[in-house]
Amino acid sequence: MTSKIAVGAVLGAVLFVAGSALAEDAPKLTELSPNGADACFGRDYDAAHLKAHPHQKVARIFFYYGRDPVSRPNEEPSTMSDVAYNGFLTTRVRGATKPEWAAGWCNKEDPSDKASAIRCGMECDRTLASLKVDDKGRLIVSNLQADVYLDAGAEEELGAAEYDKQALGSDDDNFRLDPMPTDTCKAEFARIDPIDPALGDPLRERLKADQPFCYGRDYDDAHLKSHPDQATQSIRVFRGPIELASFASTGDAANWPDGADIAVSVTTRQKGAKVTQTYSCQGEADQWRCSASAKMSDFACDISQKEIFLKRGANGTMMLANPNSALAIVDLCSRAADGKTRSDDKIYRLNPMPQSACSP
Repeated sequence: MTSKIAVGAVLGAVLFVAGSALAEDAPKLTELSPNGADACFGRDYDAAHLKAHPHQKVARIFFYYGRDPVSRPNEEPSTMSDVAYNGFLTTRVRGATKPEWAAGWCNKEDPSDKASAIRCGMECDRTLASLKVDDKGRLIVSNLQADVYLDAGAEEELGAAEYDKQALGSDDDNFRLDPMPTDTCKAEFARIDPIDPALGDPLRERLKADQPFCYGRDYDDAHLKSHPDQATQSIRVFRGPIELASFASTGDAANWPDGADIAVSVTTRQKGAKVTQTYSCQGEADQWRCSASAKMSDFACDISQKEIFLKRGANGTMMLANPNSALAIVDLCSRAADGKTRSDDKIYRLNPMPQSACSP
């Protein structure tokens, strides 16, 4: 599927605010939950049904109305309000190893009309689904878009063949879901991204606002020979005295890691010279989203749109994602840096190092 949360698909803050306002202003949907509690609906299609409906890709489908069943307490706090989204859909297609999911905010199209349809909207003015409860308490999910899990404009980006492969099938609509215990839905959503005990504490807990850190990796000749398109020979990600002093004077420890500066030093095998770039970070879901900064930069142009992502790795490592040429392996001011990284310099697994390894 095309980018969903990138090192997570990321929704804009404006969309979060808009979604939150809609959900807070909307009355509770008593059709879905007469007593105001969270509600779960689902269906697991058997082999006979799927054989009779060859154009239906969805083998399992669940809809959860209530609080976010996806976020987990050991992830970074979400910038999204608890009530921003109140409708959560998850489906698993035939042959898939785990479900896909999407979220939206569900409201009556006409709040003054008891018979009015329920529409669940998504960001970018897209529709997640239309909902209706029948006289037996079953949830009818209709108007489900084939590209519900894809980015807007995915058909043009992917091409017709790949789009058809990734999109839902022509019979994936008008689902009739049975009421189920909320734990059933929560268990299904938990399969989307199971907790990995090896990941340990999130970065915001592992890395302290008033303490330095150093992560890095030096690639040997054997690795570089097997990765001919990798420009990076050595990389360091760190917070030292300068970054600590900057946060101490202007940062807010209560909102850590928002506003934290980090430095990234890269040595490439082509040039051999070390280049250092500073980034300013924000906590986002289970990662840090860091924008290139003019502070301590070797570049003078406006490079604020150059971003990297930091995420906890297994067994104390740190993952760094560079999806859009955001590392100084090329001049960030050049036109050549405007496109996406086309080399092996996209994902780095970095090991903790002594602070001396990150000294200038």
